[in-house]
Amino acid sequence: MSARIDVVLVRPKEDGNVGAVARLARNFGVERLVLVAPRARLGSVARRRSMAGLDLLKSAVRAPTFSQAVVEADLVVGTTDLSTGRSQAYLRRSVSPERLGELLRPLAGRVALVFGPEDNGLSREELARCDLLVHIPARREYPTLNLSHAAGIVLYAVHRAHGPENPETTPAPEVLELNGPEKELFLERLGVLLARTGYPAHKRRGLILLFRRVLGRATPTEAEHRMLLGLLKSVERALDRGGSRGRRKQ
Repeated sequence: MSARIDVVLVRPKEDGNVGAVARLARNFGVERLVLVAPRARLGSVARRRSMAGLDLLKSAVRAPTFSQAVVEADLVVGTTDLSTGRSQAYLRRSVSPERLGELLRPLAGRVALVFGPEDNGLSREELARCDLLVHIPARREYPTLNLSHAAGIVLYAVHRAHGPENPETTPAPEVLELNGPEKELFLERLGVLLARTGYPAHKRRGLILLFRRVLGRATPTEAEHRMLLGLLKSVERALDRGGSRGRRKQ
């Protein structure tokens, strides 16, 4: 994605939230922070919470109105704590943060991610100016997130959509390659070991199924399967040595 991201905070009320958003914006490569008629004082609390985003906080653009804040944006993305799903109420029809990331990934230009004030969100007029809305699913009885938390979720989703090939991002967790044959070999050898140790025959199938389910949840890698097989082989060798000593004594 080559879109340039602006984070626009409309009438923010808490200076700590503004500082936290500045830090998040720095974490996820935002180019500009825009404050629309801020009610927050942006004093020492905002500076402390901004951390490495202090430069972004200090250089924040101030705009007296929402329309002036997004005048340079090619795409205006608003956030809403209410969603109408597939209904005909277009004003609040929205996408998820993950879908937003997918939509922005191939785009170039300037995108404004707009977050409303903590107490009542974006107005109907401001929502109507947005080209697209994003909604973070949450519990129905309390769907409203803290401003900085909402910004973090949306910015993460947009950043994550860059893909692992993006040289400007930290690496995602390593992809784990599953290995079905190694898993089946382990379960087969486990069955043999259970028989050798005298584990009750009527319980073996259930125990092997239990291990299958545990391995299914754990999704071991090929190397981890080999270590598990190595453990079984060690137990088998110990049984062989014990059997040899028993035969020599006879």
